[in-house]
Amino acid sequence: MTQLTEHSAPLSSAAALERGRAATFTSAVLRGAFAAGLGLGAIAVLVMAMWITSPFPDSGAGGALRIAAGLWLLGHGVELVRPDTLSGTPAPIGVVPLLLMGLPAWLAYRAARDALEPDEGRPQLTGLGAVCTVSGGYLLVGASAVLYVGDGALTAHPLRAALTLPVLTVLSAAAGAWTAHGCPRLPLPQGLPGAVRRALARTFWAPAGRRRVAVAGRSGAAACLLLVGGGALLVGASLVWHGDPAHTSFVQLAGDWSGRVAVLLLGLALVPNAAVWGAAYGLGPGFALGTTATATPLGVVGTPALPSFPLLAAVPDGPGTPLNWAAAGVPAVAGLAVAWFTVRVAAPPFALREEAWSARGTALTAALGGVVCAGLTAVLAGLAGGPLGSGRLAAFGPVWWLTGAAALAWTVALGVPAALLLRLWRLRERRPKDLPTAEPLPATGAGERTATATTTGAGSGGAESGAPEGAWWRAPWRRPAGRRGAGAAAPGPRAASEGGEAIGGLDILDALDAAEAGAGAGAGGTTGAGAGGTSGTGGTSGAGGTGGTSGAGGTGGTGAGAKEAFDPDFEPYDFLPAESWHERGAREARWAAFKEASGGLMADFPATPGPLAPEPPSLRKGGSDTDENPGGTTP
Repeated sequence: MTQLTEHSAPLSSAAALERGRAATFTSAVLRGAFAAGLGLGAIAVLVMAMWITSPFPDSGAGGALRIAAGLWLLGHGVELVRPDTLSGTPAPIGVVPLLLMGLPAWLAYRAARDALEPDEGRPQLTGLGAVCTVSGGYLLVGASAVLYVGDGALTAHPLRAALTLPVLTVLSAAAGAWTAHGCPRLPLPQGLPGAVRRALARTFWAPAGRRRVAVAGRSGAAACLLLVGGGALLVGASLVWHGDPAHTSFVQLAGDWSGRVAVLLLGLALVPNAAVWGAAYGLGPGFALGTTATATPLGVVGTPALPSFPLLAAVPDGPGTPLNWAAAGVPAVAGLAVAWFTVRVAAPPFALREEAWSARGTALTAALGGVVCAGLTAVLAGLAGGPLGSGRLAAFGPVWWLTGAAALAWTVALGVPAALLLRLWRLRERRPKDLPTAEPLPATGAGERTATATTTGAGSGGAESGAPEGAWWRAPWRRPAGRRGAGAAAPGPRAASEGGEAIGGLDILDALDAAEAGAGAGAGGTTGAGAGGTSGTGGTSGAGGTGGTSGAGGTGGTGAGAKEAFDPDFEPYDFLPAESWHERGAREARWAAFKEASGGLMADFPATPGPLAPEPPSLRKGGSDTDENPGGTTP
């Protein structure tokens, strides 16, 4: 008994946990109800504003609120019924304004996403719990709206509302919960057969398959957007072309400005529907203008039953013309978009053939993008149409399955070949551009090389020797002797006897002078005699060896001459080894520059340091105690 009481949670903690869980569920339900009320209130504000400003209202405030609730339900896809008609037969209204549908979908999405945000001190909901609670609160307000419009001018059948209202709500809430969890990869359904699960795991659910599915989804969505955008462009052009009938219809529908504002708002809400109708028109199947007429690029077949509305006044009439046939450019652009968005990942620009996708994978991804585009287009076509009344007005808008099939045919027939051709073009063999041919340098004889070397040794500037002039920013001690001007004071010959290191009897700086002189004169790879003469007369002692000179001149001439052949502005970098920096001549030049800059405050260059004091015998290498006592006696 004692162990049970020690290891069990206190009753107060359990009660607090239950209270926190109940508060979390209540908060999620209230979020859903608040989202539904916000959308209903926005539509009610617009309707009440129209009712207040109308000079001849047909009903009271209650009737205006019932119309607002009916429009809110229509935005969820609920078909409304107008019971009071001239013929006495109830007239259904099933054309859902797609712009009006976007408001409740966005509100339900935000409510589910916000419900999954962590709250300090409360347990967090799961994704399924958030969808159920938010949808439950939203549907409670929806059920109240269905009951409220039962006695209004626009009524909703309770059974049909129960079938259609939860669809948009649950899908929007599920999308919000999926986004709140970071858009995770969905698992395979458990009810599938084992063979199907294994096949899906090897194809679509594999890493490569998921990437292809993502690319196909983006390409299909882009193609669908282009279809709808092209349809909106067709509708706008038709409205401009039929401007007079559209203006006449707009004026006849309402005489006061409040009524015209209401007609304008309704027309704006139906603009996405008109764009989908235009896309179906460009695809070929067209759209229905009642039960007895269809509008296609080839012409209007049958007798249309068109109510008076500005958007419907823009419907083309009569047989098709080449201007109507030009609407086929919209699906053509959508098919090319599938190819473009597929190949930009399958074979990026300047990609190697080994890194790109195979032709089969590219074609399958483009075909899958066409399937995605066709599915989205079919869904939009089904939502954009519906009945506008009874009898001949029972069917308006595109047929969803015909529109989807036409979109599939256009995107696959154009997208797959275009994707393969674009892939082939990007993976073509690219040849490097021909390099500019170096101009042949004038050949110089041995006598000319000797004369050039003699001129350089006379102390003239680097321009006469062919070497580039020293830059103005270089310090005096960094400039080689052969590149100083005639008036510059050289620190003297840099021979090995003065403490500077030499290579084969030639100082390092003189070797660089010879290399730059050989590069300027174009003597890349010249003989040892020419290089030796150049370096020997450049101010170096006569002990300069021919072999060492020719090695330095030949190496520098080869590298710099090849550079100058392709780049006339090339100037060798004046880089000296560390040994040349510490030689005595360079140190004296630096000290003289420091003394001149100090205004005479610094002393002259110090003389050669005297001999160092002898090291103590104890620190000598190999020293012993007997070194301190030469006699060998013990002190």
